Amino acid sequence: MSDILRQLEAKREQARIGGGQKRIDAQHAKGKLTARERIDVLLDEGSFEEFDMFVEHRLNDFGMGDQKMPGDGVVTGWGTINGRLVYLFAKDFTVFGGSLSDTHAQKICKIQDMAMKVGAPVIGLFDAGGARIQEGVAALGGYGEVFQRNVWASGVIPQISVIMGPCAGGDVYSPAMTDFIFMVRDRSYMFVTGPDVVKTVTQENVTAEELGGAKVHTTKSSIVDAAFDDDLQALTQIRRLIDFLPLSNREDPPVIETEDEITRLEMSLDTLVPTNANKPYDMKELILKVVDEGDFFEIQEAFAQNMITGFGRIDGSTVGFVANQPMVLAGVLDSDGSRKAARFVRFCDAFNIPIVTFVDVPGFLPGTAQEYGGLIKHGAKLLFAFGQATVPKITLITRKAYGGAYVVMSSKHMQADINYAWPTAEIAVMGAKGAVEIIYRKDIGDEEKITERTQEYEDRFLNPFVAAQRGYIDEVIMPHSTRRRIARGLAMLRTKQVETPWKKHDNLPL
Repeated sequence: MSDILRQLEAKREQARIGGGQKRIDAQHAKGKLTARERIDVLLDEGSFEEFDMFVEHRLNDFGMGDQKMPGDGVVTGWGTINGRLVYLFAKDFTVFGGSLSDTHAQKICKIQDMAMKVGAPVIGLFDAGGARIQEGVAALGGYGEVFQRNVWASGVIPQISVIMGPCAGGDVYSPAMTDFIFMVRDRSYMFVTGPDVVKTVTQENVTAEELGGAKVHTTKSSIVDAAFDDDLQALTQIRRLIDFLPLSNREDPPVIETEDEITRLEMSLDTLVPTNANKPYDMKELILKVVDEGDFFEIQEAFAQNMITGFGRIDGSTVGFVANQPMVLAGVLDSDGSRKAARFVRFCDAFNIPIVTFVDVPGFLPGTAQEYGGLIKHGAKLLFAFGQATVPKITLITRKAYGGAYVVMSSKHMQADINYAWPTAEIAVMGAKGAVEIIYRKDIGDEEKITERTQEYEDRFLNPFVAAQRGYIDEVIMPHSTRRRIARGLAMLRTKQVETPWKKHDNLPL
């Protein structure tokens, strides 16, 4: 028996060493952790249970029969994050560059299938060179099996991808179908075709970083939700994110004990909105002062900064926040901001996370670039997302809510449950100056009359009371009481249920 145990331990040690110490040293020299080191950082100490440690590829062509390593380039299993179950796979760059083979894919699929059955998130740590060329169509078939499970799992369990090295070719499409993607700056990149192929086909000279680095995907393509400075920071932030999320769509988000009283008043909010309606202010200040202990996990912070999305807690429970940001483009709705918010709203709705919306929006961004770029359809995505969402929805208008953008931003007409406004709210078809120049076109040139008409319009419409008279605003509240009012509203809505017409699925305006 002792001989068998020694053999087992020897095999385990061989698997743990991956591609060998030389390749591990090379990984460290690039500032990267190995697959197993990443798992140790991500999971609670001692909680990892590995599957398929001894799996090897079955290929004998191209000399591969003499190149077999236990694990076949991916480490899979389950463990806990702050005591809560997660499944994960970590590509091992030290073994065949982490490339995907048929058996490599089967290991990932086993984890995905088990996560679906049990109801727990799947976290993928990517650091790989794409499909294993020697396997040909078998590797491509393996990708297809993983992709199909990404589709099945969407909206059922949270799926999180962390790009910690190269991620190219077929490897990019699995992360693209997950709920959140994160990258490590200067060490990771994502693209379908690499710089050499781009050079051959389009004659463009571009580096891997310029083509698919973290800056590109967080600020331009919107593919990535956040980027971090190193592996350690990225994995620590994933642990933080998991604390906000339910394990599956079958349960509510976790409740975290807090000493931050829901009755806390923030008197500084009474002066947050400037007297000058054209002067910006930071909407993040409102979010940070409303959430428990100022803890806010922002999603896509670097992209479409005129729109804020992210997770916070109120009375210990997770809430999704959507807000216009007056500091950027006056908080206007554009194509990028609409897409960003729509995807976030749909995630929250899929996973039973209430949505709080803070509104200060002057309208949609005008111009040929927006219209040619599909602003109508992108704006419709946000409209569709809010209208489709059945989770508790609370909306607060802090200042401007003009035109169609007022309707889109979780208005009462889009089935928001509670709609509040501050006394500073202005709810109208458009700003006073533009409205007067249309209504009283014949008076243009007469400054005295225009000034008089403008003041008349402001007094009549640029306040929350017309909307409140019609029941579109449930209550005009004092800014300092915002946290208490939202907390009580969410508590009241906790048992909300909505019946919707049967359908196979909707036809989202993609």
